[in-house]
Amino acid sequence: MSEVIHLTTGAFQKVMAQGSPVLIDFWAPWCGPCRMQGPILDEVAKGTGDSAIVAKVNVDEEPSLASQFGVQSIPTLLIIKEGQILNRMVGVQSAQVLTSALQKAGV
Repeated sequence: MSEVIHLTTGAFQKVMAQGSPVLIDFWAPWCGPCRMQGPILDEVAKGTGDSAIVAKVNVDEEPSLASQFGVQSIPTLLIIKEGQILNRMVGVQSAQVLTSALQKAGV
């Protein structure tokens, strides 16, 4: 995927089953730092191409997903591969940090 996808509970298992590393940003539209993270995610998605999935989960629309992953602060970014959380980051992260974390996950 070369662009950020908006992940819902219904599509979650389908995305997780693809085997690629998944970077998920748990965010909300009213969150200032989350809005700062958005363009950075776009940059990471373009840079990783099809080797990783970059997704966003709106915690107001998908509270069950946020709860499932223990999200208490936003933005929270997770890197998941084969159902395992490989990295958890809280707060705005640079493209370099996210790209490095994805590379460690096997991108």
